[in-house]
Amino acid sequence: MWQIPPSSNERLPAQVKFEHLPEDERRETLVSYADNASKQQPRAGERFDLEDVRKDEECADTVGVYLHVDENGKAHIRMSLGPEVQTLTRAMTSILCKGLEGATPQEILDFPADFVTRIVGAELVRVRSQTTYYVLQRIKGICKVWLDRQRMAVA
Repeated sequence: MWQIPPSSNERLPAQVKFEHLPEDERRETLVSYADNASKQQPRAGERFDLEDVRKDEECADTVGVYLHVDENGKAHIRMSLGPEVQTLTRAMTSILCKGLEGATPQEILDFPADFVTRIVGAELVRVRSQTTYYVLQRIKGICKVWLDRQRMAVA
């Protein structure tokens, strides 16, 4: 079974927090995470290896994903969210950016999609199926592009 990268383990306690919560408490906790999504925005002076800013049909507004891979091969992800982005997308942004901080791009690609269901809950996944996986798909997408470019540079 896939394990959360050691560098992310202490920052991704969300799985433990969410899996055993009743549905109403789970939603309240997600709203709390959503309120903190703005802390994941790019900061002045930060440099990124890749930037992917676009509006997709799966999301209500523009979402930017910014990736920097440091000299140790560790990924640092920032995200910008337009004002119309839904609460669930904001919550997953906060959870995943914090939790995947310091993982390698390959570890992020290997990150299991069912993690999202365990956090959000089956009910919200059923109601908002496109939204729940959107943030993880975007993060994985930018990491795949970075890895492909690295492979091509070596070849």
